[in-house]
Amino acid sequence: MSETLQLGFLLTRSSRDRSGKIEIEYWVATPSGPVKLVISSEQSIFFISINQYAKAKELLSPLHPAVILKELQLKTFSGEQIIGVYCDSIKTTFQILDTLKHHSIEVFESDFRPHDRYLIERFVRGGLAFEGNTNRYDSHTEYHQTRVKSAAYTPSLTSLSLDIECALDGELFSVGLAGKLHHTDVRQVIMIGKPEPADTDIIWVNNERELILSLCNRIRHYDPDLITGWNLINFDLRILIGRARKHNLQLSIGRGGASASWRARHNDAQRGYVSIPGRVAIDGIDALKSATWSFSSFSLEQVAQTLLNRGKKVERDVDDRISEIVHNFHHDKPALAAYNLEDCVLVLDIFSHTKIIDYLVLRSQMTGLELDRAGGSVAAFTNLYLPQLHRGGYIAPNLPPSGGLTSPGGYVMESIPGLYKNVLVLDFKSLYPSIIRTFKVDPMGLIEGLTNPANSLPGFRGAKFDREKHFLPKIISDLWRQRDHAKKEGDSVRSQAIKIIMNSFYGVLGSGGCRFYDTRLASSITMRGHEIMQTTSRWIEDAGYTVIYGDTDSTFVALNEQLKPEECRRIGQELATMTNARWQETLATEYQIECLLEIEFETHFSRFLMPTIRGSDAGSKKRYAGLIVHAEQNSQGKNETIVFKGLENVRTDWTELARSFQGKLFDLVFHDQDPSEYVKSTVIETLTGQRDNDLVYSKQLRRKLDHYVKNVPPQVRAARIADEHNASTGKTLRYQNKGWISYLMTTNGPEPIEYHLSNIDYEHYVEKQLKPIADGILPFIGLDFDTLVGSQQQLF
Repeated sequence: MSETLQLGFLLTRSSRDRSGKIEIEYWVATPSGPVKLVISSEQSIFFISINQYAKAKELLSPLHPAVILKELQLKTFSGEQIIGVYCDSIKTTFQILDTLKHHSIEVFESDFRPHDRYLIERFVRGGLAFEGNTNRYDSHTEYHQTRVKSAAYTPSLTSLSLDIECALDGELFSVGLAGKLHHTDVRQVIMIGKPEPADTDIIWVNNERELILSLCNRIRHYDPDLITGWNLINFDLRILIGRARKHNLQLSIGRGGASASWRARHNDAQRGYVSIPGRVAIDGIDALKSATWSFSSFSLEQVAQTLLNRGKKVERDVDDRISEIVHNFHHDKPALAAYNLEDCVLVLDIFSHTKIIDYLVLRSQMTGLELDRAGGSVAAFTNLYLPQLHRGGYIAPNLPPSGGLTSPGGYVMESIPGLYKNVLVLDFKSLYPSIIRTFKVDPMGLIEGLTNPANSLPGFRGAKFDREKHFLPKIISDLWRQRDHAKKEGDSVRSQAIKIIMNSFYGVLGSGGCRFYDTRLASSITMRGHEIMQTTSRWIEDAGYTVIYGDTDSTFVALNEQLKPEECRRIGQELATMTNARWQETLATEYQIECLLEIEFETHFSRFLMPTIRGSDAGSKKRYAGLIVHAEQNSQGKNETIVFKGLENVRTDWTELARSFQGKLFDLVFHDQDPSEYVKSTVIETLTGQRDNDLVYSKQLRRKLDHYVKNVPPQVRAARIADEHNASTGKTLRYQNKGWISYLMTTNGPEPIEYHLSNIDYEHYVEKQLKPIADGILPFIGLDFDTLVGSQQQLF
């Protein structure tokens, strides 16, 4: 019987052939529990030009009625009418695509999976409403003959943190589980071994097979919507699925008795994707990166220490840690259980601290992206834009065959180097989204504008945009209103999510990986940005002030050094008001459009350094430092902040020696204190070995180790030394497939921390770490690093 309309939130999606027809399956979280939606007898669809109709009809006629060709009231961006090709099965779809491509017939929008297109065309993004005929089971409800539409619904999702401990070859020792599910506080470890007393709740099993079966039973019993972890996809779940296969088992942790599956990426056998019907696997690393979190390392230890001020129960080198895990499995299982469980709890607490699940839910609600999607800017844009485009009478173009041409980058002004007092920063609020809204930059609008130039706005590189026929400006305006509302409500998670989405649209339009790429689109954004920034600087200088730097959307203005802070802030507000008024007047006069650009007075630096390029008198770009004095004290009792941009203090590949030296040196100079003694003492401490703990470099290996051939940087040399030692002692080769390496510079070159034998090259640290920092600021106060420390260096 037909149910009344129900609300839910999408967890997983898939489609397959069943009895020669396409069947779509969605798992949904609802207020009354998990629901499986089954949509039968759907058709896949893609498009061809009407000019290819006769040829395609001849080729495909033997497949009728499983394949239907239908003329549609849609056209390509080049103006050709199109034919829709409808197929009853996924298998037939792939056969047809092969046939058409073999006969050089171009197809459009053929890369959408049926379960994705079904949602996109119905504007379903995260939340949905549904109805249909129901079958009720103990674990879930199943709907057939289902009808779905978009709806606003925010779920309350349950999650279970999972972490495995195993030997180097993947042999399982234990699995930890932690979470709060259905009013049950889960803190549990499943472990192979005979029962013994322990503070941790341990489920004891006899062997690996029983451990896997027990894990499947536990997950089905707790029934989480999400399974979370750290490196969950490419380590824990990949190993669990592989070990289950070894015992002729399926890792049956999905809903409805379904099994998890893992598939490798085409270019990296160690990284891949996991599918768990009815549950979403959320990897903490990928999730935090998608929300633009940044850490010097994404190891669980580093992230936990940074966010939670605590870390793992074993603070050791990786190889020592593995050795201790193996040792504890054989000799101290309660200790291993405690360690295993703590990793689960750390992930839970990191997720709670960052509100990352809230962010992923919001992203899905706004863009239709899956909760576990890493990256996805292009897919998000397509989800939002494609259904609008179809209703505007067009189909989407294919990807540019050559990957696209390079579009101009953001505006960066030649800076005027110096040590300043009183520098203002005026910042355009979301400049690129504002340009899109104001100047109607839009893929379809570009086509319509070129067709009807009399009703268009000029872009760059020959672009013209229709004043009325467009979708992207409205999409951004809707997001903008939501963000303003979120900021008023103090909803930082929603505000950040919307900001990331809006700011990604320029990058998408300038990416050869997007089907809507057109160099005229991206150029009409960035080159308009150049024009706006240059004009704004000219207006400010006409008002009697000096612009010392400009970068993408920020303008730096030097004021009279004698002004008081309140006078500086007043001038900042006046300049913002003046600039906004002039842009409104200019755009109304020149283009007869409403100005949606808005510049804000953002920051007053009481002291500011714009350094020179090393070895030159020219001003640097994207590198500066400034002192901000706040009206109130922070939690540490301070009312000042030094902001570093592009300098060593914020670079993760510089040593702690460099970062701490720069922080203190700038603090002294910004407060008009003589830094000479500090510089000398730091050099002496370095040369005499008092700062050895601060000399470690930590750098990322961005390629596989054997891919470094011509240029071999220090971190690669250190990694090769480390793995040569690892190989000779039978330890794990840690650095062959990317990762992070910590090393010291010695008199014999770079050496990894774990195999450091030679004397430290202290002169290297003075010349390559301390001197460049000092040379960046000391000349502005009449001092010279070599003069200050020359006599000290000669003593060592």
